[in-house]
Amino acid sequence: MENEVRMKKSKLKKILGFSGVVILIIATFIFFYLKTNSYHPTSEALKISQKAEVQNDTLVFKGNPKKTSIIFYQGALVDNKSYSIWANKLAKAGYTVYLIKEPLNLAVFNPDKASSIIKTNKINNYVVGGHSLGGVITSRFAEKRISDSSLKGVFFLASYPDKKGSLTNFNGGILSIVGSQDGVLNWSSYQKAKQYLTQQTKYITIEGGNHSGFGSYGFQKGDKKASISNLQQQEAIFQTLKNWLRVCLLYTSDAADEEDSV
Repeated sequence: MENEVRMKKSKLKKILGFSGVVILIIATFIFFYLKTNSYHPTSEALKISQKAEVQNDTLVFKGNPKKTSIIFYQGALVDNKSYSIWANKLAKAGYTVYLIKEPLNLAVFNPDKASSIIKTNKINNYVVGGHSLGGVITSRFAEKRISDSSLKGVFFLASYPDKKGSLTNFNGGILSIVGSQDGVLNWSSYQKAKQYLTQQTKYITIEGGNHSGFGSYGFQKGDKKASISNLQQQEAIFQTLKNWLRVCLLYTSDAADEEDSV
């Protein structure tokens, strides 16, 4: 009887040991797959990223501390340095920008990371935004803070909220920017997701822009070719965000007229 029990225990240990090895192999494969399939910043974006301060892997482009801060969630597998060009432009316009760095460049692994940034830097007024998958995470983050008077606005770059991130009861400003040549965005889901936004949401289309152009990391798989340069799209993103910030909120003395296209 004892021998039988020992044999069963030994067999179980071997099974568990084998299962552990398999899980480790799978995890390692996934890790290296995500690493090798991540999108890296262009040389121009990388150069500009060096102007930012680094705070626990988050890039901080310093602006006027009296103005509203911008906290941004990266797109899936896109290095946060890839957004440095338009972020630096906004910093020069006075808005401090925080480009969040997530584990394996996936915002789903730490969706509440903006909270630690807000707490660490004692931010009193801010907007949150995200690109692609990062926008979905942004909406969920904002939904939990709808009653927070410090949250002034939410913006989406080639993205949209899901049901868990419904912002229909949000009183702040909401901006949605897409590129007319976007081949990655699920346009059907994008349209359906409008039910989770307010009637006051501002929708902007960058003519000739694509999904990849919301950052500077080269061409993304499945995208369409843009008919404008990346620098032109970066400028369009900057101008659109700057105008929205002026209108929607925050610094009413800097208010400017809204623009329907770029």
